[in-house]
Amino acid sequence: MEARLNPFTSPVGAKVLRHINSAGAAVTRTELPHATQELVKLRASQINGCAFCTDMHSKDAAHAGETQTRLNLVAAWREATVFTDAERAALELTEQGTRIADAAGGVPDEVWENAAKHYDEEQLIALVSLIAIINAYNRLNVLVRLPAGDYVPGQFA
Repeated sequence: MEARLNPFTSPVGAKVLRHINSAGAAVTRTELPHATQELVKLRASQINGCAFCTDMHSKDAAHAGETQTRLNLVAAWREATVFTDAERAALELTEQGTRIADAAGGVPDEVWENAAKHYDEEQLIALVSLIAIINAYNRLNVLVRLPAGDYVPGQFA
């Protein structure tokens, strides 16, 4: 598969990606646990069918020490016993925030309240921002059909 276009070589694409990367870097430096950040990015990418981001974030998470068992079970997190209650709350918020058009009223209050039990206000804004950022990346990559499989951890560091 070949990409429809390469956003990395376009002056406009490069500028947009630089801004999205800056936003992502701001989230990375928060107190939201790094493992949770990678799980969120992976789950949103799976839902959106973004092969490039699924490849990237599964490899980045493994490189950072995430277990293969947990990575394998992200798509089935509800039935898996390997995630903490806080991670489950983040994954549920990720799913609801990613599938926002599927719910007439947006993210249900119960989902928000559950996340708020596990994360303080700064962590919640980091989590919400991360969900928005990864969804932006996913949409860009799916639209241009960016191929997956060749990512090397740290490639964009």
